[in-house]
Amino acid sequence: MKPTRLLLVWLGVLLGLNILLGTAAALQFKVPDTLHSVAWGLLLALFLLALLDALRLRRRPSPNVHRHMPGSLALGRWGEVRLVLEHGSPQALTVQVFDHVPDGLSLENLPQSIELRPGERSELGYRLRPLRRGHFTFSRCEVHLPSPLGLWSARRFIEVEDATRVYPDFARLYGAQLLGVDNWLSQLGVRQRQRRGLGLEFHQLREFREGDSLRQIDWKATARQRTPIAREYQDERDQQIVFMLDCGRRMRSQDDELSHFDHALNACLLLSYVALRQGDAVGLCTFACDHPRYLAPVKGSSQLNLLLNAVYDLDTTRRTADYEAAASQLLARQKRRALVIVVSNLRDEDDEALLSAVKRISRQHRVLVASMREEVLDLLRQSPVQTLPEALAYSGTVDYLNMRDELHDRLNAHGLSVLDTLPSAMGAALVTRYLGWKKAGVF
Repeated sequence: MKPTRLLLVWLGVLLGLNILLGTAAALQFKVPDTLHSVAWGLLLALFLLALLDALRLRRRPSPNVHRHMPGSLALGRWGEVRLVLEHGSPQALTVQVFDHVPDGLSLENLPQSIELRPGERSELGYRLRPLRRGHFTFSRCEVHLPSPLGLWSARRFIEVEDATRVYPDFARLYGAQLLGVDNWLSQLGVRQRQRRGLGLEFHQLREFREGDSLRQIDWKATARQRTPIAREYQDERDQQIVFMLDCGRRMRSQDDELSHFDHALNACLLLSYVALRQGDAVGLCTFACDHPRYLAPVKGSSQLNLLLNAVYDLDTTRRTADYEAAASQLLARQKRRALVIVVSNLRDEDDEALLSAVKRISRQHRVLVASMREEVLDLLRQSPVQTLPEALAYSGTVDYLNMRDELHDRLNAHGLSVLDTLPSAMGAALVTRYLGWKKAGVF
């Protein structure tokens, strides 16, 4: 409980009056005794009123508060929370409300003042913006309650428990359902190539058309129908994709508001969405984390929800990526041939360990190594050089990129596919590579 500005103003006025009267008496000015009595009487009356007002405030019940918030939020995107208040007091009162938000969430439009009317519900809203992924618990709300005479203000903590989950921001994925997959992918920068080859899965028999290959002719059906009959093929829809996601210290690098790890999650979810719509199965395994997670590849749209719930609270660690252990873990669990996508941030010191691990995986699976490159490296390489520090930074950047390219070349020399791109462009690049291989029947 604390005094309001009204009480402080009245207290200041009366104390000032008494000080003025005391000063006048000390200077031997004639001041009526009744004026002294009135001044002290007013001060005593203010004290009694303040005491009575404080007692009435202590007996005033706290308002009821209900919080309405979404069960899930997208990382970096604003969401709205509504607070509904009601009270049983026969008089209308104006209160100040502040919601206690967990760390990792930024907010706007708090605190707010709202008028509570008897028998009515009052509602206010504020905005939340998640700064990191995970599970967040709301425990209480703070209300500043005024006294009946407005001389005091009491801070009440009202227990209102709620919880929400912050998922990776892949809200743009849902736009595909309205725009059409092909149009939407082109807006994201995904380039779809024309199909090469005949595919792996038989679809139907039909009449031979101009442009069909002679290899498509079904000679038995042609003999029966006495007209050229061709086999029609479609893309193989029973493929499996497994993401090997690095959760180590290198993924802690930051580009804009998102870390490399968040960019990697968004890219994996984007490709998962496209692959599931193509009829493929998608799975996930993590390494260089405290508790490695594994999600077996499964087809169907429900797999995307399972994938989201498996990764929404993942976080990076300070561990060094152990590619050999990750490869052993994957090979022990994934027996069927699949497209394995290793998502990491490669360094030159990964040469031997990475090459050995990826070669082991490639004996059984198709492997794609997706390496994220820091955006600042491209900026330093393209910036003009005029001073010695700038020259040293440029030389170091070029040397680092050259060693990185040498690692990629060594991987390519062993027949391994490498995708080197910026974190923000990783999603579109992965989908482009996947659709190209899908149409070509590579995996």
